[in-house]
Amino acid sequence: MLRLDDLAWPSSSIGRWVAGLVTSAAMLGATTGIVALVKPPLYAPYLLVVLVVAAMWGAAPAMIMAVLTVAGYELLFVAPLYQFHLSETRELVTAVVRLFTATLVGQLAARLRQALRASARMSEEQSALRRVATLVAGSAPAQAVFEAVTREVGLLWGADLVHMVRYEPDGTVVAIAAWSRQPPQLAVGTRFDLDGPSIAREVRQTGGPARIESYVGRAGAIAREARTLGVRSSVGCPIQVNGQLWGVISASTKGSHPFPPGTESQIASFTELVATAVENAEARAQLSDSRARIIATADQTRRRLERDLHDGAQQRLVSLGLELRAMQAALPPELDKFGADLEHAVAGLSDALEELREMARGIHPAILAHGGLTPALKALARRSSVPVDLVLRIERRLPEQVEVSAYYVVAEALTNVTKHAHASAVTITVEATDDVLCICVQDDGRGGARFARDTGLVGLKDRVEALSGRILLDSPHGAGTVLRAEVPLTDP
Repeated sequence: MLRLDDLAWPSSSIGRWVAGLVTSAAMLGATTGIVALVKPPLYAPYLLVVLVVAAMWGAAPAMIMAVLTVAGYELLFVAPLYQFHLSETRELVTAVVRLFTATLVGQLAARLRQALRASARMSEEQSALRRVATLVAGSAPAQAVFEAVTREVGLLWGADLVHMVRYEPDGTVVAIAAWSRQPPQLAVGTRFDLDGPSIAREVRQTGGPARIESYVGRAGAIAREARTLGVRSSVGCPIQVNGQLWGVISASTKGSHPFPPGTESQIASFTELVATAVENAEARAQLSDSRARIIATADQTRRRLERDLHDGAQQRLVSLGLELRAMQAALPPELDKFGADLEHAVAGLSDALEELREMARGIHPAILAHGGLTPALKALARRSSVPVDLVLRIERRLPEQVEVSAYYVVAEALTNVTKHAHASAVTITVEATDDVLCICVQDDGRGGARFARDTGLVGLKDRVEALSGRILLDSPHGAGTVLRAEVPLTDP
């Protein structure tokens, strides 16, 4: 079945219509000249003209050209010349057969043209879907997917403006992405009340696709904005996320002709990708929040253990050591052998107390809680068995989780340098800007470090990413190791 746009000159532009008419006339004239050179004159070359016209401009122009070619051939090349002679049955049948053949060729060419256009259209749509799907599969930020979808929909359907809005709990909608063929366009972040005719309101009421043929004379903020932007008509499709109405994507045109029927359903394939992107973003956010809560709970447990050790076992050992020292001082000289045994016990108690203090510092250093990141990192550098060049550019206290994470990044890196790197020196640079804390630990060891399973580096990666940060490791064999971490300076 021929589409309506194949029954007329295909462009609404008068200039292109005239150009098509002139081109067809030129082809007809040129073909007539060629036929005049052939003896006897053949009608077949005219079929080529009909075929070209049908392929370029559709069935209706091809039918007109078929009539013209038959009439011209009969008038110019069938004796007697320059007059029609269809009174005899033979000539009439011949003319009808030629007209039928030319019309059939035109119809077939028009159908082929339609099929090629449909195939090209489908290919464009599949390419657009593939580009957006690639973003979604690559876990691109949801905003990047929103912007890509509005752009692809606008280009595919020849829209002048495409925007995506999200329903808010207060009954309004907010624009989250927009694309425009020419400025101006709807500003992202603009909030509207659903107090008048709009695609968003229609979709919310019906839960399905919607169409508005005209905004002329319509009341409401969205209708006024549409008129301000020059929009005449719009179509839209709902975005469902986890079975709930989440938002709408709508395409608008400034032209006098609305979108073809079925445009809404064709846009639906893009809304599914939007829904997947939203679901992925929510899942990533929930995972990040869950990891942050787990790490925060672990840090709280570390602090509690450190306090319990400091206020409990450490204090008791200190008191016991003082009592033993008092007993040692009170011993008479004749009990020197017993005093030597007591001295040995006091020394062992001192060693145990020092080990307990070191353990407490590893669990959660008190100096970090009381003094902040700068003194805590200086203490780590002093205790390192590998010489440390420490560069600190921190002028203020940072959020607690950031300080704790930065401390353990440096502590774990130093532990790896000591145990595995065989390095002679290590440089640690920690710098706090307005919005991010940058940490870099570089050694001159043997390299080969990896984020392998069941290693401390994997734990650091989880900790940093739980704070929406990132951590990078560059450790080629034989060329040392560089560990870089960036943590946003916001409370998780």
